Amino acid sequence: MKETEQICQINVDSYSCNGCESCVSLCPELFRINASSGKAEAVNDTAPCTEELHRAVATCPVECIETIG
Repeated sequence: MKETEQICQINVDSYSCNGCESCVSLCPELFRINASSGKAEAVNDTAPCTEELHRAVATCPVECIETIG
């Protein structure tokens, strides 16, 4: 990671998530499906604010992913 990269906090509202896996398809290094709930979750609480991350957030059909930072 470069020193100039901004870090985002990633929040997934697992109650609202419908388990469509669009975020996992776009960013498998950042999102995964919880085996017991079938819902998306962040692999880590923070990650670099990349175009891919913002695309995954924008693609979520139920808008349950939020980034702060």
